[in-house]
Amino acid sequence: MKKFVLTGLMGLMTMWAQAQQQPHYTQYIMNPFIINPAVAGIENYWDLRLSHRHQWAGLNGAPVTTYLTVHGPLRKSDYSNASPTGFEMPGENPRGKAYWRDYTTPPPHPGAGLTILNDKAGPLNRFSISAAYAHHINLSPRTSLSAGLSLGMQQVSLDASKVGFLDPNDPAIGGTGILNRWRPDIGAGLWLYSADFFAGLSAQNIIPQNIGYDNGKLVGDSVYRGKLVPHLFFTTGYRLWINDDINVLPSVMVKFITAMPVSVDVNARMMFRDRFWAGASYRLHDGVAGMFGVNINSTFNIGYSYDYTASSLNTVSKGSHEIMIGFLLGNKYGDTCPRNVW
Repeated sequence: MKKFVLTGLMGLMTMWAQAQQQPHYTQYIMNPFIINPAVAGIENYWDLRLSHRHQWAGLNGAPVTTYLTVHGPLRKSDYSNASPTGFEMPGENPRGKAYWRDYTTPPPHPGAGLTILNDKAGPLNRFSISAAYAHHINLSPRTSLSAGLSLGMQQVSLDASKVGFLDPNDPAIGGTGILNRWRPDIGAGLWLYSADFFAGLSAQNIIPQNIGYDNGKLVGDSVYRGKLVPHLFFTTGYRLWINDDINVLPSVMVKFITAMPVSVDVNARMMFRDRFWAGASYRLHDGVAGMFGVNINSTFNIGYSYDYTASSLNTVSKGSHEIMIGFLLGNKYGDTCPRNVW
């Protein structure tokens, strides 16, 4: 068991050194802003999300990710037709097929957002803070396009005292405590959306950057050094109606990372009257996930997901848990979920 855990820890460091630095998410389908800054300001309210993910629970040193995001519109005109309350009106479903049949695009407007994230995996810790700006335009009466940019800083830290398979007194790493490196964090994205579909393309870590903890004293490959490489995401989804109360949103995400296999997620989420939702996700060659959530009212919502890995890690871990809490701020129309499909 110790040998397996040690191998897993070395694998985490090697994975970071070679390519993968951005965290895994399951509930990005409920908060695509975490991977695409072009989503900023897409709704009439400010959307605040708090998320905590414990990946591979039970495995010592497994990744733990916590983040806060908030984004909203700037100088956006009001919708002319809106529900005045955050609770369902009696009679016909106010957000059923008829509502979406009469959907029109929101007016052109900018949006802004903020992301604060901490991702810890074994002796490595990444903290980042970034601000985003997006602009939304109309392509047709029912289709909009937005472009966004995020700028910030990230601190990548190595706790040398926790790297048990290395010599903490090795002068190559220049110390036995926490070694910090700061680097810029730049992302960009596009988001195409309408009443029934969305498609997004985004990039994180746009500028490749080297990070070293060996003070330039080592030659060749080393776990003391790594490289921040671009992460590319393509997402798309389409709304299907079962009846006036239930709709299903199948979606796909494809992730491209240098020196890593292409990652593909296939998702499906079912919504009942904009109040309750449940879904499932399949990550190619990796595992499956189940998720559910409740839009409690026009201010508060909550979601939970559980991932089961199909890799050999399932023998030492208890799966991955992710919880997300959302607050809709300045929600004067009482929306319980997004008007624009995402």
